[in-house]
Amino acid sequence: MRVHKISNVNKALDFIASKGVKLVSIGAEEIVDGNAKMTLGMIWTIILRFAIQDISVEETSAKEGLLLWCQRKTAPYKNVNIQNFHISWKDGLGFCALIHRHRPELIDYGKLRKDDPMTNLNTAFDVAEKYLDIPKMLDAEDIVGTARPDEKAIMTYVSSFYHAFSGAQKAETAANRICKVLAVNQENEQLMEDYEKLASDLLEWIRRTIPWLEDRAPENTMQAMQQKLEDFRDYRRLHKPPKVQEKCQLEINFNTLQTKLRLSNRPAFMPSEGKMVSDINNAWGGLEGAEKGYEEWLLNEIRRLERLDHLAEKFRQKAAIHEAWTEGKEEMLQKKDFESASLSEIKALLKKHEAFESDLAAHQDRVEQIAAIAQELNELDYYDSPSVNARCQKICDQWDGLGGMTQKRNESLQKTEKLLETIDQLYLEFAKRAAPFNNWMEGAMEDLQDTFIVHTIEEIKGLSTAHEQFKATLPEADKERQAILGIHNEIAKYFYLTACPLSRKFWGGISGQAAGATERSGLIEEHTRQQNNERLRVQFASQANVIGPWIQTKMGEIGRISIEMHGTLEDQLTNLRQYEKSIVNYKPKIDQLEGDHQLIQEALIFDNKHTKYTMEHIRVGWEQLLTTIARTINEIENQILTRDAKGISQEQLNEFRGSFNHFDRDHSGTLGAEEFKACLISLGFDIGNDAQKRTGIMEAEDFKTCLISMGYNLGENEFARIMSIVDPNRMGIVTFQAFIDFMSRETADTDTADQVMASFKILAGDKNYILADELRRELPPDQAEYCIARMAPYTGPDGVPGALDYMSFSTALYGESDL
Repeated sequence: MRVHKISNVNKALDFIASKGVKLVSIGAEEIVDGNAKMTLGMIWTIILRFAIQDISVEETSAKEGLLLWCQRKTAPYKNVNIQNFHISWKDGLGFCALIHRHRPELIDYGKLRKDDPMTNLNTAFDVAEKYLDIPKMLDAEDIVGTARPDEKAIMTYVSSFYHAFSGAQKAETAANRICKVLAVNQENEQLMEDYEKLASDLLEWIRRTIPWLEDRAPENTMQAMQQKLEDFRDYRRLHKPPKVQEKCQLEINFNTLQTKLRLSNRPAFMPSEGKMVSDINNAWGGLEGAEKGYEEWLLNEIRRLERLDHLAEKFRQKAAIHEAWTEGKEEMLQKKDFESASLSEIKALLKKHEAFESDLAAHQDRVEQIAAIAQELNELDYYDSPSVNARCQKICDQWDGLGGMTQKRNESLQKTEKLLETIDQLYLEFAKRAAPFNNWMEGAMEDLQDTFIVHTIEEIKGLSTAHEQFKATLPEADKERQAILGIHNEIAKYFYLTACPLSRKFWGGISGQAAGATERSGLIEEHTRQQNNERLRVQFASQANVIGPWIQTKMGEIGRISIEMHGTLEDQLTNLRQYEKSIVNYKPKIDQLEGDHQLIQEALIFDNKHTKYTMEHIRVGWEQLLTTIARTINEIENQILTRDAKGISQEQLNEFRGSFNHFDRDHSGTLGAEEFKACLISLGFDIGNDAQKRTGIMEAEDFKTCLISMGYNLGENEFARIMSIVDPNRMGIVTFQAFIDFMSRETADTDTADQVMASFKILAGDKNYILADELRRELPPDQAEYCIARMAPYTGPDGVPGALDYMSFSTALYGESDL
């Protein structure tokens, strides 16, 4: 009956109204009476509410959301430009593109033509009905034959595609999440591989370099040692600086990697054994120790060789003088002239022999000097020691022979003297005075011809003063010479003598040597050399005394900048980069100082009283300065990463920095374990053995904990856990970057292992495992293969051949991270 029909329709209308649908001017009677307009209006309202209204893309309205979805899905397709729900669909390519985007195997889109809309539309409608369970709501002829197809009909039909592909949308969302996670993991793994390679290369270079620096094989010549010193300069100037930069970059990469891992909720990176940053630093310390030892050895060797050259020349000179003196002495001592000599001749021979004995005794000191020099050459490992030893031995053996022959002749003369009674007293007087004076003259000649070695201008001034004092004694010596010549003239009246060794010609040689010794012995040249050395010392010191304090000042400024940090992080980063540029621009002054240092080394200058800075001090300070500014810039970059990833406000950063600086009492930029504990407590952390909590205030128990932290044992297990988070490398210190990472850990909006597992489950169609084909279908090729290579086979009872375990894979992506 009509009344029953109206009652039934009202039940339907009441349900529709209960879902928030407003039915304006639509009553049950009109529907029962067959009002087509009213009936179609109600059907559209139902479609709009239950098929379209729930569609929302980026918080748009239903219609706009559906249109935006269509535009995104068809964007890659040629000849498709969806702008509305009427004429944009007339050529049928829009429907075909939607199907091909989600099910490319159903339509060969490449064969479709824009000028054949009937084929396109019928293809889309037939495929949708057959494979997607979407009823054929539209006729191709109506759409093609109408100037403006019905918007509501098109929208209704398109909404069916949206709902049909909603599962695919979920899969796409899941795939996007997985791709994002995998991309982070792949990037992190690449950073880890880069770190491992850079660390291995740097350690290998250090391993190869240290044996070279520890090689202490001496060279025989000064030229060879100078070449070693030049090779060492090339190492310092060319080979080491790039490695210093690599070491700095290695630390920066490591810190950046750890920051990214913390921000993506991944466990801290632990390099393979022996490649921790601390291991690199220890190896580098060994390198610098070997480097310092090698340079000291080089300089000591150069000093040794310089000393050896001087001693060898001195040995040769003294040996030549001695050998010249001994020439003919053996023949003279072996003569038998006393056997046929008269008494007066015997007396003369005896006195001559006594004079010779005096002369022989005077030469004993020279022989001892020759032996001592030879011994020192042996102790200093002189390369030509065998020839020196052979010559020294020959001299000593000859000396011993002369001593024996002298004794034998003396005995013969004494025996003959007993037969002779008279002796010329005057000759004795001559012999007593002439022999010492002759020895003094020969010693003076030897001293004036002797070589010398000095290192300072003060030493050369001392030599010049001594020489002037010697010249002052010559007048008195000349008086003695005249007196001895007088005695000689008296002797000549009674005995035949050869030319007196104290003749004016010989004395003229002594006087000439003394007068011209300054020029011949090189005192003037040495004085000039020492003046030049002093100039080099002053030149180096004048620069070093400026550069050294400048480096110390800049190190202090960087330390204050890293602690005080005013303005936004971007402002700080800009200021630091400008500061770094100003430091790098100072490099020419360092290079100039290196040049002055090379001149000093080439001049064999080993001390400098004008400065406390050595080139080694300057080099180490410069390298530390560049490393420190680069590290500080990297810290700010990592803080920006952390801030952006975790949504930390500038006020929060200022609060963290203030607390950190308060407990960083030594202004080192790091906190020790106890300082970090006190800092946590001051911020309201309960460092007990329970799970970490943040209260924001210090309750009674917190205050008790704070007191205990001042000297009593306190929750070591929990604190050790926290330290393992903020100090994964077990350095015993906490940086500000690790500190803010820890403080902001609860605000992080990061993916979790559970979310990744849920995404894989969608791709797997709710299965507990996933197949390789499913991964290849849903993920980009490189990421699909990445998963396939790392997923373990699934061993559950519901598994099939080739099943992969995505759950253990998802867990492994994150490890056991406390962040």
